[in-house]
Amino acid sequence: MSFMSPGQVVWFEICTTDPKAATDFYGPLLGWNFEVDLDSSVDGRTYTRIIAPGASWPMGAIQQGDTGGESLNLSILSADVHADVDKLTALGAQVLVPATAVGEVTVFARLVDPRGNALSLFSRGESAKLAERARATEEHMEQTVAAPQPGAMARFEIGTTDAQATRDFYAAAFGWRFERGESADGTPYFDVFTGAQGPSGGLRDYSESPEGVDYVMPCFLVSDAVTISTAAEQAGARVEYGPATDPEGLVFSRVLDPRGTRFGLFSPPVRTRTP
Repeated sequence: MSFMSPGQVVWFEICTTDPKAATDFYGPLLGWNFEVDLDSSVDGRTYTRIIAPGASWPMGAIQQGDTGGESLNLSILSADVHADVDKLTALGAQVLVPATAVGEVTVFARLVDPRGNALSLFSRGESAKLAERARATEEHMEQTVAAPQPGAMARFEIGTTDAQATRDFYAAAFGWRFERGESADGTPYFDVFTGAQGPSGGLRDYSESPEGVDYVMPCFLVSDAVTISTAAEQAGARVEYGPATDPEGLVFSRVLDPRGTRFGLFSPPVRTRTP
């Protein structure tokens, strides 16, 4: 199955009332570049694409909101956004933004899953004039998944205080599969398979933890998760978990940026790191 098949997490959005604060934090920390997407910037609110170091195409965006809240959502490719909205609401999701066409670019919707985590659905645009750009974007995304570079989103993570309900929802919604893995601290952990050959993300089971938290977040590959976590703290963030090393040697931390948006950092085992 292709990375750009329905059910795959292929994008993320940081929603904030202060896009400049976001670019000022993430740009120096992860080496991101930014460009305003005029097609998706509406009602005076900017939609800013996020481009990882060395990348030709964006991997996510910063959306300027006006509600006073900060949030982040993972974006999942859909073959039919309207039909998937109906399917997900029947499974217990709630609609924040109904299926909406953005010119000729896409159709999208924003929802929250039964645990209150934001997610969005979007479909490929059908405009002939955008077809070449869409193909080039998809080719780049496929290459990024195969060989992610530091600063790129390379996986996602779900934290849940009701693991069974969460697994049931995403399995029914998108056909995701969950396999028991190992975590650094003994917390029950599942690899998440979204249809690609290997796992695309992970699920941390906080069902038995009194300090458990529900979340979804992108995880960014870095050369040294310990060093970058420290740099994030120095820039005003808070390290919520880790850095911790799992049984395979992967180092991981979970961070809240200065405005409270959650994201993950990880570096691979030393033996597999590239110079």
